[in-house]
Amino acid sequence: MAPLKKILNVAQIRATDKYTMDNAPIASIDLMEQAALAFVKAFEKHSNASKKIIIVCGVGNNGGDGLAVSRLLRQKGMDVHVMLVKFKETLSADCKINKNRLKEVEELTVTDTVPDFAAYDIIIDALFGSGLNNPVKGFPAAVIAAINKAEKTVFSIDVPSGLPCDAISTSKSIVNNSHVISFQRPKLAFFFPEHRAYIRDWEVVDIGLDEAFIQAQKSNYFLLDESVAKIVKIRAKQSHKGTYGHALLLAGSHGKMGAAVLSTKACLRSGVGLLTTCVPKCGYNILQIAAPEAMCLTDENAHFLTELPTLSNYDVVGAGPGIGKDKLTVKMLQSLLEKSTQPLVLDADAINIISANQKLLALLPKRSVLTPHVKEFDRLVGPSKNTLERHEKQGSFSKKHQCIIVLKDAYTCISSTTGEFYINTSGNQGMATGGSGDALTGVITGLIAQHYDLLNAAIVGVYFHGKAGDKGAEKKGYNALLASDIVENLRIQPYGYTH
Repeated sequence: MAPLKKILNVAQIRATDKYTMDNAPIASIDLMEQAALAFVKAFEKHSNASKKIIIVCGVGNNGGDGLAVSRLLRQKGMDVHVMLVKFKETLSADCKINKNRLKEVEELTVTDTVPDFAAYDIIIDALFGSGLNNPVKGFPAAVIAAINKAEKTVFSIDVPSGLPCDAISTSKSIVNNSHVISFQRPKLAFFFPEHRAYIRDWEVVDIGLDEAFIQAQKSNYFLLDESVAKIVKIRAKQSHKGTYGHALLLAGSHGKMGAAVLSTKACLRSGVGLLTTCVPKCGYNILQIAAPEAMCLTDENAHFLTELPTLSNYDVVGAGPGIGKDKLTVKMLQSLLEKSTQPLVLDADAINIISANQKLLALLPKRSVLTPHVKEFDRLVGPSKNTLERHEKQGSFSKKHQCIIVLKDAYTCISSTTGEFYINTSGNQGMATGGSGDALTGVITGLIAQHYDLLNAAIVGVYFHGKAGDKGAEKKGYNALLASDIVENLRIQPYGYTH
């Protein structure tokens, strides 16, 4: 597998800062300047000299970042007011240096009245950085409350102040609805749905930390970004349809043939050599017309699947989209679990059937990929109190059953059989629409047919499925995006290739 970026915890971020300073070598104040320059370059895309800006700085290194950003923005002619919130008297060494480099810094102390920030267009939040361990209380909490009350556009330097990087917060003293410009890596906390109120969007800027050191750190969390393209196989010029495998999809029922069509079309778009889709009799004409490139098998039953086709001709079987939960379909799925020697991709009703018949878990083949959304996963393993607990259950399930779990959410999380998690960054809110998951099932099934190992098939499938959604949203917008738009825009490209 091509190296994917690791997500670090706070202790590892600090260690990386120290290693970079010791080995680059670079002084801490100069590293802070690099960070401030990177923040300003990103921030300039969102603002201009007509905006009235206030930068609210703390007394630590995040405050030092804010003071450096203030100086740089003033040098560019921007209207910047600087407020140093002295919730304690002592400033960090680099914060003090950057304060001394500035003129016109308003100091706010614990005896002062917390100001109203409504007079400003933009608030830049530099109160607390990634090192915060405890919930914010007292005077600085009142400042955060005033920032939130102003309901202005907020940019946070590295993290929203008050947000812990490695845990799920129970505090309400956190800067809300922030555009976050984060240093070197996103923080794990950015991906938790519990924190959606605090982060409007985020981007990462390179501040010059040592990448080799980062990648040498022990981390179970990896980032799916443009690097995923390095995993994609190059299609050989001298090849034929047999080179790229034969997939079988078990999909559809009366009233849910759209799921079969979407998963079929997505599987074809993945690059599979041959595809057979097995549907109930009611779906024959629908599938043959909608997807003439696929072969079609029909069940004896008119409305749902009841019999398992002969499996020996296929490299992989995908099952679940739109199949329903009729008792005869349950028997068919049980037969699949008992007889399959191929990898399985199980989605939707296939997972729901297993959840309702837990004895089937004992039959789950080791070489399986399950693609539940959060509610389906909770039905399978029981509810979780938060995302971290759900990840723990997800990892345990993957290890115990030696299968890949693709837990679909705004930031889809893939768990491996050895305890790693891969968090996807592609995709958008427009993909929260019926049929998106059916398309993903087809993509992953098609990639496994092409002899990707199961983890890489999940990684490549999830990332490029999200990219297809992003491309579709560019054309149609979030509200009008359909699952068929995702399929139409699916393009799985090897790194550096344009064809």
